[in-house]
Amino acid sequence: MPTTARTTTSLSLRGVSKGYDHVSVLEGLTLTLTPGVVTGVVGENGCGKSTLLRVLAGVEPVDAGRVVATADGGLGHLPQDAGAPSRTAVGAVLDAALADLTALRTRMRDLEALMTGPDAASVLAEYGDLQTAFELRGGYEADTRLEQSLAGLGLPRLDRDREVGTLSGGQRSRLHLAALLAAGPEVLLLDEPTNHLDAAAVRWLEDHLRSRTGTTVVVSHDRDFLDAVARELVEVDPHHEHGVARYPGPYADYLLAKAAERRRWEQARAGWEAEVERLRTTGDVQARDVNHARARKDNDKMQHDYRGERVQESIAARVRANAEKLRRLQEAEVPRPPEPLRFTAPPGASGRRGGLRAEGVGVTGRLAPVDVHLGPTDRLLVTGPNGAGKSTLLEVLAGTLAPGTGTVRRRGRVGLLRQDPATDHGGRTVLATFASGRAGSAEEHARTLLRTGLFDRERLGVAVGKLSTGGRRRLDLARLLADRHDVLLLDEPTNHLAPQLVEELEAAIDAFAGAVVVVSHDRRFRRTFRGDVLELGAWGAGA
Repeated sequence: MPTTARTTTSLSLRGVSKGYDHVSVLEGLTLTLTPGVVTGVVGENGCGKSTLLRVLAGVEPVDAGRVVATADGGLGHLPQDAGAPSRTAVGAVLDAALADLTALRTRMRDLEALMTGPDAASVLAEYGDLQTAFELRGGYEADTRLEQSLAGLGLPRLDRDREVGTLSGGQRSRLHLAALLAAGPEVLLLDEPTNHLDAAAVRWLEDHLRSRTGTTVVVSHDRDFLDAVARELVEVDPHHEHGVARYPGPYADYLLAKAAERRRWEQARAGWEAEVERLRTTGDVQARDVNHARARKDNDKMQHDYRGERVQESIAARVRANAEKLRRLQEAEVPRPPEPLRFTAPPGASGRRGGLRAEGVGVTGRLAPVDVHLGPTDRLLVTGPNGAGKSTLLEVLAGTLAPGTGTVRRRGRVGLLRQDPATDHGGRTVLATFASGRAGSAEEHARTLLRTGLFDRERLGVAVGKLSTGGRRRLDLARLLADRHDVLLLDEPTNHLAPQLVEELEAAIDAFAGAVVVVSHDRRFRRTFRGDVLELGAWGAGA
């Protein structure tokens, strides 16, 4: 592991803005990252988390603002799509990762031969600087660290002569992660590092990051991973001041902080509503006072008129002041917090109508024959390796794909959330796509969509094609939430969603009155799932 030698690390952004094709991703973001700890970065898909890492790594320039990223022990970046030319040998990838350390070692050896020469003083000074840099990078342990990283990430005894193009996508991702960890930079910038890792590899990575003495900034949707390694979380959201908010502690503390934010928001809204009602009531009373002055007496006509006019003017002034206060308060309305996600209750709200019965359903080359029996309120989690046919099974159960063998009987209305959001919406806006095939006016559809809390009003007119993958996922989810179903078929429902929204979605699934079938690789979702489990093997269902 890297030594604990003294380092100077600085990672900060000041007023940073970055966009692509005239679409702003980061806008005026200001952030200073804490050195020497693991910082988790969370936020909606498309909010700029990966962009944040790229600008810190110097991979992309910013449109405005200033980026400071300095580390005596070097800086390493793992993008989501790390890759190398397909004909590159595995050994070449590993050598490239260790090239800086190799160059330092080579120069140190060259200097060792010159230490007894006439320039010994300057040679010793340079050698000392190089040795310090070498130690900061853990250069003496690099070879050992490389073998440990490869083994820990599930790539032991990997042939160095093998071409990268012959590896699977998951193997390539693990190779690049192992190479980066072996290089031992002072600062690690990791974008979704647990993608393509099995449970054992994730545990090894968690142990490795916890034991590091350097600075790590990690973007991840893996809630268990964040809870295990992060000392603080940074949430990227344009609604926050300076575009980000910092939350000390692991993921569990982040959830507590978000819950407290929600309560404060609800209290602020309730206080605003109460003050509006008070001002309205006060205004009504004062207006009645203006119109109901006391009756005058004949022997007090002049005095009454004089005093009456003064009283009326005073009351009228108070009415105007009250109305102005009300106007200003209404202009500064505290928005109503979005309601928690909830699936629309099944027809009849009894949850006793729906169900599925599949007998021996299979699809040649995609799904071996399998049985599924689902009662009106049953819960079923479908697991298995990639390629086992989990998504295919859900399409067969939904009726969008005809089985090659077997039969399916359905009771009630069945709703399907596909794993990958649709990309072809014919240029329609968010609102038009949500309203497609639904009765009602545009304003009615807008109110329904806004009630889900998944979109702000200003986003309703945005073309779906300009949404991120997470934005399109939200749209698919909104359509499913708004319709009444007896059975929900959910394919990786937590994909592309921010952690807090995933928490809400899990609660909505748990509260749904009908039947549910879920496919998920999410560790926390699977661990807390309450229901039956159907495991599909390479060629069908296991016991």
